[in-house]
Amino acid sequence: MTLPGICKLAGPVGVQSDWLTIIVPENVYEGDRVTIQCSGENNNKIKKLTYYKGGSAIATYHSASSYTISNARPSDSGSYSCMADRTIFLFISGTEETRSVWLTVRELFPVPKLTVRTKWPTEGSSVTLSCDTWLPSRRSTTVLRYSFIKDDRTIRWRWWSSEYTFSAITKEDSGYYRCEAETSSSSVSKRSLESYISVQRVPVSRVSMETQPPGNQAFEGEMLILVCSVAEGTGDITFSWHREDTKESLGRKTLRSQRAQLDIPVVQESQAGQYYCTADNSYGLVQSEAVNVTVRIPVTRPLLTVSAPGALAFLGEVVQLHCEDGRASPPVAYWFHHENITLGSISMPVGGGAFLSLSVTAQHSGNYSCEADNGRGPKRSEVLRLSVTAPPPKVRLTNGPHRCEGRVEVERQGRWGTVCDDGWDMKDVSVLCRELGCGAAKHTPAAMLYPPVAERTLPVLIQVALCNGTEAALAECEQVETFDCGHDEDAGAVCEGCHLQPSCLEPPEELETGGQKASQAGPSTPDGLYNCLQRIPDPDSEHW
Repeated sequence: MTLPGICKLAGPVGVQSDWLTIIVPENVYEGDRVTIQCSGENNNKIKKLTYYKGGSAIATYHSASSYTISNARPSDSGSYSCMADRTIFLFISGTEETRSVWLTVRELFPVPKLTVRTKWPTEGSSVTLSCDTWLPSRRSTTVLRYSFIKDDRTIRWRWWSSEYTFSAITKEDSGYYRCEAETSSSSVSKRSLESYISVQRVPVSRVSMETQPPGNQAFEGEMLILVCSVAEGTGDITFSWHREDTKESLGRKTLRSQRAQLDIPVVQESQAGQYYCTADNSYGLVQSEAVNVTVRIPVTRPLLTVSAPGALAFLGEVVQLHCEDGRASPPVAYWFHHENITLGSISMPVGGGAFLSLSVTAQHSGNYSCEADNGRGPKRSEVLRLSVTAPPPKVRLTNGPHRCEGRVEVERQGRWGTVCDDGWDMKDVSVLCRELGCGAAKHTPAAMLYPPVAERTLPVLIQVALCNGTEAALAECEQVETFDCGHDEDAGAVCEGCHLQPSCLEPPEELETGGQKASQAGPSTPDGLYNCLQRIPDPDSEHW
């Protein structure tokens, strides 16, 4: 039995003749597997079953069977029907035909569109390509994968994200781009139209150079880094470094960076000078201003010296300590130490070292050291030991039997001379004996009693000493400079010290006296004591 006509339905439809029915699914999207089912009241009686689309046969089966579209496309939309030959009774056959029903295959997602914020990005900037499409609400859970293609070469394949980002796009990234969206099963795949991206390169400008450590200076023996940078400029930049005063080329680097550095691992003092750098990214060489690099000499070990000869000073003297590192670059800070006590510090903006003056006392004896620092940490000198003692007397008695008797001699500015006996009295002798530590004054004999007479080369330094007897040293007495006194008028002195001090009995010392070596003590008496009073002339001898 044949049922003519076509029926177009929005959902699953069963169009029945008296015997044959056709069913198509609803909400079909491209990529789906679609089954169209034709069945009779008794499928065992179907001998032939033919499916039609738009009136044209598309499939024929010799038994009851469904028609399957494995990967539906919008082109599969249309009117479908079927016709069956069946057995009616024994050898009697008949034909059954369904009405036509409409199948709609909807688009799963539209063709993607490749979008980019600008098609003329600046080299080095961040650029994001977006593959834009969308899914219907009924299929919002469908998983899509995205691929990005440049000049027919895939640069990202089946990525979960619809975006592809150049963190820093380059001139070489210019080209034709498109994207592709597809389902995870690859049942549906669609490509966008091509878009051309032209990357714009920025020429190098405002080249500058700086140093590390900062301040355009470094210490000898340490690392110096010359840093060359550009304010603008993209792509591969070629940097080079030069020394201006010697016209020397120091190095060259090509980097995709706006900053590069040249290391001088161990800088020397001879490498101080003017430096500059250049940069070029194929638009022309640009040069920085020259930088004057100073190489400083670090403190190594300062030298501590003292003005006192042999590091021996006398009480009351002014002693100067001098600390210096002769090679260290100024400014240099200096510290002076006595034992573990810091005496003072000073910063010297120029070379020459630092001085510390001390008016010494007995407590100033001991170990001294100094420290110096010009920025790389303090360095300490070797220890210097200073000894402080009482000053030696500026007077002496020569040619006598012991050190407390003899011709009076005084010292001025390192030179010894005699004293004239004009006005020489017991007050003067008292002061002299006190200064020598020889006890009380006993006599004021003439120096002629203590031969030999002084040489002419030995000067007479004092004409008259005007002591009042209370002074601690002869130098404190008022004095009259020499004007008419010879060595035949030289003064002598006798102190009681030989009876009070055992040192009077010590072997005599030899003293330089006018070019001759004079004994400071004469022969002793049989009882072991010197005659401290006078000498009697011997008629049988030419000497006293």
